[in-house]
Amino acid sequence: MTIRTLIIDDEPHAIEVIEKYLANFPDIELVDTCHNAIRAFQLLQSTRIDLVFLDVKMPGLSGTDLVRSLRVPPKVVFTTAYQEYALDGFDLSALDYLLKPIPFERFLRAMDKVLSVFKGPQLIRDNAETASTQTAHNDHFLYLRIERRTVKINTSEIYWIESLKDYIKVVLKDRTLTSKHKIGVMEKLLPLNAFVRIHRSFIVPLDKIECFHPNYVQVLGKELRIGRNYKLECQKRFSSGA
Repeated sequence: MTIRTLIIDDEPHAIEVIEKYLANFPDIELVDTCHNAIRAFQLLQSTRIDLVFLDVKMPGLSGTDLVRSLRVPPKVVFTTAYQEYALDGFDLSALDYLLKPIPFERFLRAMDKVLSVFKGPQLIRDNAETASTQTAHNDHFLYLRIERRTVKINTSEIYWIESLKDYIKVVLKDRTLTSKHKIGVMEKLLPLNAFVRIHRSFIVPLDKIECFHPNYVQVLGKELRIGRNYKLECQKRFSSGA
């Protein structure tokens, strides 16, 4: 299932930023972009749209008024430079509320929520305590583009992720998957506190580490080297268990 998506914003640059970010998600089909809410209203009457990235403050008709005018509105992620409109956005059951300029890391968290709604149950990452983090890890999924298919992976099944330039290798117990992703992007999609970056080329789940040494960790009997720039963080994570 592709998520048919519309971007509505009166600022062309803001549309360009979201378009660029959405290009990283193969499940998103960008149907159109609109520079005002009136044209968007007309399009929404004739075209099936599943998800809207919607600017709150626009001339003529605001984003919140547009949502209120729709009998069956699509799922909405509000975008705006004005934090004071956040309450209105959440009153309208928005999936998320993004403040401009939108950092890519923050956009990824919003997409985590979007995919959880459209692709089945998964817990949204937040600043939970360690005990609840494990629950989130068990119920958290990634969607990887493998050749022409989108494959759903439970993150609790991952033993490590390895960077291969513009690709990543995701190692599971019984198979290995290769997908076109940057490891830095993948790191931001993983459950908080469940994984640790040990090297520029390796991410490992804490619960799969069989033993660790100042220079490496062992997973599935394989030694994965700890990078010099990651040693301090690894020591902190391994000693605290989180």
